[in-house]
Amino acid sequence: MKTNSLETTDIFRGAFFLCRGAELSGIRFRDNGKRVAMFLITGEGLDRLDKQYRAGQALVNPLQFRESLNHLRDILFNKLRENNGGDKDERKRDVEDPPGRNRERKDRGHQARR
Repeated sequence: MKTNSLETTDIFRGAFFLCRGAELSGIRFRDNGKRVAMFLITGEGLDRLDKQYRAGQALVNPLQFRESLNHLRDILFNKLRENNGGDKDERKRDVEDPPGRNRERKDRGHQARR
């Protein structure tokens, strides 16, 4: 049973690998003017899965993919909070309300609960 590993900055690629049985072994950051997260993924058959992903032949359960993506985001934001300096309230606001995302739900008529 051969185990291999790879690093990726692509959170979607990482979520795909998790859906197919790989594990997240760690996250590290590199900073070359902009902080970039590197996901360390380990598991069997990563080369084969990577070829499927790059060729557009990757198939996963969409619900499992969403859960894997959310899992990676949760871990990433927790690591960022641990490593960030500064005011706690400022860090919390940055994570909870990233620019360009309106978290406030508006009444959409047919979608509103009655």
